[in-house]
Amino acid sequence: MQVTRELFDEVMVPNYNPAAMIPVRGLGSRVWDQAGDEYLDFAGGIAVNVLGHCHPQLVAALKEQGEKLWHLSNVLTNEPALRLAKKLTDATFAQRVYFANSGAEANEAALKLARRFALEKFGAHKDQIISFKQGFHGRTFFTVTVGGQATYSEGFGPKPGGVDHVDYNDLDALKTMMSGNTCAVMMEPLQGEGGIISPTQEFAQGVRDLCDQHNALLIFDEVQSGIGRTGELYAYMGLGVVPDILTTAKALGGGFPIGAMLTTASIAAHLKVGTHGSTYGGNPLACAVAERVLDIVNTPEVLDGVKHKEQLFRDGLKNINDKYQVFSEIRGKGLLLGCALNEKFAGRSRDFLVASANEKLMCLIAGANVVRFAPSLIIPDADIQEGLARFERAVAAVVND
Repeated sequence: MQVTRELFDEVMVPNYNPAAMIPVRGLGSRVWDQAGDEYLDFAGGIAVNVLGHCHPQLVAALKEQGEKLWHLSNVLTNEPALRLAKKLTDATFAQRVYFANSGAEANEAALKLARRFALEKFGAHKDQIISFKQGFHGRTFFTVTVGGQATYSEGFGPKPGGVDHVDYNDLDALKTMMSGNTCAVMMEPLQGEGGIISPTQEFAQGVRDLCDQHNALLIFDEVQSGIGRTGELYAYMGLGVVPDILTTAKALGGGFPIGAMLTTASIAAHLKVGTHGSTYGGNPLACAVAERVLDIVNTPEVLDGVKHKEQLFRDGLKNINDKYQVFSEIRGKGLLLGCALNEKFAGRSRDFLVASANEKLMCLIAGANVVRFAPSLIIPDADIQEGLARFERAVAAVVND
């Protein structure tokens, strides 16, 4: 069978519009397509390929577990899941872990837990969930409703109720919205899809304080910001603000699908036997790979390296902007960075994405006005410099178009 981009249009549901080229092989921070052309990867599978492509230790972990045990129902537990859960609780505020397959599933579990906790502790009136405009929490109907981008949730009929949104970094708006009926506030400690928006320290601490004041749970969605992305294992650690529930996925499996919800023992107790579940959650293959990811990433060498590589990106992007004057600011933290386009190039982020692909560079966008980078945390410095050179050529192409 000949596999071409045209085959996609014949056999796939049209909810995606993938690039013309089809990658067939990856190694480190580089990818090769069917024609043998090499691309530098600054996208990381949308902040997923945290250790690049085909990291030898992850390949070994998958092969080793693949010859032992692939799947069990949750009538049974398994060693990789228990080892991974122990390492996650040892490394974070959490005492209990629930495994799922994706960020959306982890967030769905977090929201259901928050509602159940509030119902059992305070009563049926306490059901309000507050989240933030431009936030993104997944594509299930519950999580997409809690997400603050209406374009993703409209057109599917009646939405789940009891969900309200306020502006990110607007503590006064949140204060006005919250009451004794609020069961949870859900936020990204660094907004990803919404434009790479960092919280102020005052805002992050203020949200924590308001949740305490109203007996509401604080849920941190660290699906994109977690697993070393900001230079800390989780972004909450850099903020010094501890959530009640944390969700993690994307980079947790280094490319193998896995998600997790982390929380305390007292909160977790409200998800009693039978109240929630997942056929594949805690899958031995996924957990074996994720355990190896965590072992590698949660080291001073990798986490400090993220901060060093962030500076290389910032310096290089500043040099590009000094020449071409296209960005109003460079946003983000660690290796989740966004180039916000200035007024002259407003709405044209996709043009920069396409121009980058033409220069054999894979990058991302975060809305119409932000070009986003989320590369491997261990991308070689030389690859950063080469990728930035390609990006500069792409910027020049857009500017001179």
